[in-house]
Amino acid sequence: MLWVALLLVALLPRPAAADALYVIRADHWSAEDERGYREFVQALGEANCHAVNECLHDPANKFRASDPPGAVFDADCADFAYLLRFYYAWKRGLPFSYADGVAARGATTDIRYSPDGNRVTSRRQLTSGTQNALDIISSMRDAVSSATYRIHPDLDGPLAPDLYSAAIDLRSIGPGTLIYDPNGHVAVVYRVDPDGRIRFFDSHTDYSLARSIYDPRFTRVAPAAGAGFKNWRPQTLVGASPAADGTLHGGHIELAPNAKIAGFSTEQFFGNGPRPADAAWANGAFTLNGEKLDYYDYVRAKLSVSGELQFDPVKEVHELAISNCADLQYRMQAVDIATAAGIQNRPEPDRLPSNIYGTDGDWETFSTPSRDARLKTAFKSLRDAAERFVIMYVRGGDPHLHYLGDDMVGDMLATYQRDTQACAVHYTRSDGSVVTLTYEDAVKRMFALSFDPYQCVERRWGALDAAELSTCRDGPVKQAWYAAEQRLRNQLDRTYDTRMDFTLAELKTPGDGKGVETAPDIDVLAFLNRVRDARPGRSAGF
Repeated sequence: MLWVALLLVALLPRPAAADALYVIRADHWSAEDERGYREFVQALGEANCHAVNECLHDPANKFRASDPPGAVFDADCADFAYLLRFYYAWKRGLPFSYADGVAARGATTDIRYSPDGNRVTSRRQLTSGTQNALDIISSMRDAVSSATYRIHPDLDGPLAPDLYSAAIDLRSIGPGTLIYDPNGHVAVVYRVDPDGRIRFFDSHTDYSLARSIYDPRFTRVAPAAGAGFKNWRPQTLVGASPAADGTLHGGHIELAPNAKIAGFSTEQFFGNGPRPADAAWANGAFTLNGEKLDYYDYVRAKLSVSGELQFDPVKEVHELAISNCADLQYRMQAVDIATAAGIQNRPEPDRLPSNIYGTDGDWETFSTPSRDARLKTAFKSLRDAAERFVIMYVRGGDPHLHYLGDDMVGDMLATYQRDTQACAVHYTRSDGSVVTLTYEDAVKRMFALSFDPYQCVERRWGALDAAELSTCRDGPVKQAWYAAEQRLRNQLDRTYDTRMDFTLAELKTPGDGKGVETAPDIDVLAFLNRVRDARPGRSAGF
């Protein structure tokens, strides 16, 4: 029948135009190729673009003119890293293969959060001159997830993972290095500042891009989860035959084992002293110049040009406040996308997802519990940093504090107020009117911001007074859900391994997986005002 024939034709792989054909011209990535990849990633990270497709069509991408007409590039956080790496391989004629199958190493209900990690079960070898690069990208997106990253750093066979655990030094960590958060998120480093601060960008389920700085939002857990910094494992095309045009055909790709990779290290999991057993991984110590450091301080010091841990408190407050403001803007985009899709007009489901932080469907696409938890952690990090610097200042003589003025708290306060007063977000209420929220409004509302996409936009932005809430159309059931979800909003930890598919009645009572009673203190302004008169040797306000 004609319609059957047409359907079969439609299902055939599309022919590759010359500009879409993936061809291999070199049998490995040279040092120059790796430098070029770092430059490519850094240029995109520093570009003024806010979505995956927008970035790859931005002038910062020097390869964009060679893309097939109408090419669209979308990727969530796990796919984004693979998209960047393959895209560069495609444009430069470099070999590429990827793990297209992983399995849990033990029992799990969700392979993305398997407690014992995963192992590679299959790999896809990409051949030269026969495949449409856009089709490869589409297939890769279907195969890759955050589960692909969840692999113990020691595992490099029998089928090797695409990535290896990076040493904590400037030779290893830079643009193109990946950061895997075992809570199911992946980011791509685009710059390391001279003071060791790591800047990254990451994609989300709506394909928007965010930029931020590395901090304890990227949690450390047992090595089996494979968290932390990862680089691409060297790949070599072996046994290929050169064609007259210089392209390489046939052969197979081999991946370097850990022992053959100069930048491989398990230091980030076990410390830089004697390696403890896996079960005692948290006992691993990080020591620099004879001083035992917190892990995040150690990373910062090792990646600084000076090789030392130094904080300019005024600059730190500035950087963190600016980063938090950017995170608020990214949340604004996410909520706008959800409300534009009309999710808030649908009935609230009878139950929460099995886990609100990692699921699928509309909740995965439009809810913000994980994004909000990271936002809250970032705001708390600034509050904690402010207190830390004041304590260092009051004690006096701390070698890690680099401040040359005579009123550190006043200077921090002035910087904080200048930066936060320049920050605002906007949302459109259910009646079409616009509300502007300042940074300090966001601080006051932070634990009232609803992550639930089925609730009105006023609730999504934590409206607290009756006038602002007057346009919310949520009925009694949604209002009850909002109230019952308060403990979940108070929680910073993203508990991916906890059952959370509660009914409204179940959620109303405290219990495992239902959050915490009290939200942490994130009010930097109140703290700095309270300790305004602190000086070395005088701990006013503490």
